[in-house]
Amino acid sequence: MSRHIEAFLEMLVVERGAARNTILAYRRDLQDYAAFLNRRGTAPGQAASEDVSAYLSGLAADGMKASTAARKLSALRQFHRFLYAEGFADRDATANVDAPRRGRPLPKVLTEAEVDILLEAARAEPGPEGVRLTCLLEVLYATGLRVSELVTLPLSAARREEPFLTVRGKGGKERLVPLSAPARDAMRLYRDWRKVFLPGDGAESPFLFPSRSQEGHLTRQRFGQMLKELALKAGLDPAKVSPHVLRHAFAGHLVAHGADLRAVQQMLGHADISTTQIYTHVLNERLASLVSEKHPLAKRSRD
Repeated sequence: MSRHIEAFLEMLVVERGAARNTILAYRRDLQDYAAFLNRRGTAPGQAASEDVSAYLSGLAADGMKASTAARKLSALRQFHRFLYAEGFADRDATANVDAPRRGRPLPKVLTEAEVDILLEAARAEPGPEGVRLTCLLEVLYATGLRVSELVTLPLSAARREEPFLTVRGKGGKERLVPLSAPARDAMRLYRDWRKVFLPGDGAESPFLFPSRSQEGHLTRQRFGQMLKELALKAGLDPAKVSPHVLRHAFAGHLVAHGADLRAVQQMLGHADISTTQIYTHVLNERLASLVSEKHPLAKRSRD
């Protein structure tokens, strides 16, 4: 089983350009599935749809969310299709397995006022740490980057004066995202303090946000902690604040102000427009508000 998993992961890297975090997630999911099959005395090439269904039923019985189980099933589908295509199995064990039924919850979004409060709190933070945090927030809210894209931005991103960034996203795909004037100003100010965060050996770093971490750049986890701490100081609920929530805020606020959904899709780096359509609830709310305020029958009813 182990060699099959490693062969599959190698294929994801070589043929699809899968990112390191993606590979780590797939490995965890497949190792858990492998342990389940092993307990049933079943080899991966002999697995049937009943085995996959039993695995999913066990996840549900353990209280796993349908959305998480569906993500795991996606990994299993790709794995079993790989086994079938490479001749390691005589069938695709997931072909007749239905995905767990799940609703599609609306994303958590901070209001524009809450984002302003968060930014003001960051600007009030003293010293280099405050300058860096302000830069991180301004860039994140201006671009809607994934947190992994943000913390791994190259140093060259701060050396350009163009009002946009070139970002390498999932699968190595590049896209252009706009960079607001406040974000560019914050980046220029941070650039003067960046050397404070370089490793102690004096070596230069290729990252815009270097750190002494093993990765060589500010980690996703540390940035998340910084946001929670800032939210507390700003009087906001820390549970509502995260890098991903700010990405949602970027998209939601754009749509609320009339941005085209296709343009938002491109800026977020979504491969499929259906992923971006979670923000249509903002459009629906805006349309309902317009009808309530502008439609003559609605106005007559209020009168």
